[in-house]
Amino acid sequence: MTAEDTAEPALAITEQAIEKASGFRAQSHDPENQAMWVEVTGVSGGEYVHTVSLKALDAAHQGDLVQRHGDLAIVVPESSVEKLRGATIDWSQGLEQSGFTFVNPNRPPAPAELPMMSPTMAPPASPPIDAPPPADLSGDVAQRVSQVIDQQVNPAIAAHGGHAELVAVEEGTAYLRLGGGCQGCGMATVTLGQGIEVAITEAVREIARVVDVTDHAVGTNPYFEPAKK
Repeated sequence: MTAEDTAEPALAITEQAIEKASGFRAQSHDPENQAMWVEVTGVSGGEYVHTVSLKALDAAHQGDLVQRHGDLAIVVPESSVEKLRGATIDWSQGLEQSGFTFVNPNRPPAPAELPMMSPTMAPPASPPIDAPPPADLSGDVAQRVSQVIDQQVNPAIAAHGGHAELVAVEEGTAYLRLGGGCQGCGMATVTLGQGIEVAITEAVREIARVVDVTDHAVGTNPYFEPAKK
């Protein structure tokens, strides 16, 4: 079963974001079959966490939303359609990080409104990046950051073939290197800013900022475009 194109777009995307996404797609393997996948992957600070990635268009299923902007197809999995309806995707060019940004009028339900998990329901196969640490953290700041990476971050990004490692901790800043599927990926800034940084700063209060020191130019998917100075 395949998804059908929608005549009424559920979300808006700026021309700059279309241009960037199209550029990433053009550099990918089999670009004509690649689509921009947009989905909600969690909740952090009372807001939805958004993920943008490039995946094959023919991987979409019936019920998924497919909307087109010129030759760029955007796929929203069925589970994320209502969470993203009315949202706007833009591209932000910063001094240190660049990436896709979202203005989403939708909010996750308050904790009291969430359904109780039945004892017979199985827990998620892998914890979301913004989940509480699965074990007590111990040691100095660097050791605790490494524990968050090992216990939370890497299990979450492993599904996309990626992994992260701590390079150094200096004056409240953690320096990370991304590898595997995250190295050279134009979506790495989204993963770092909306997932990894949130997980680390919430678990290790001494850390205020996370900086990516990866050499993305040599990655297997060299989509990364460094910020202009």
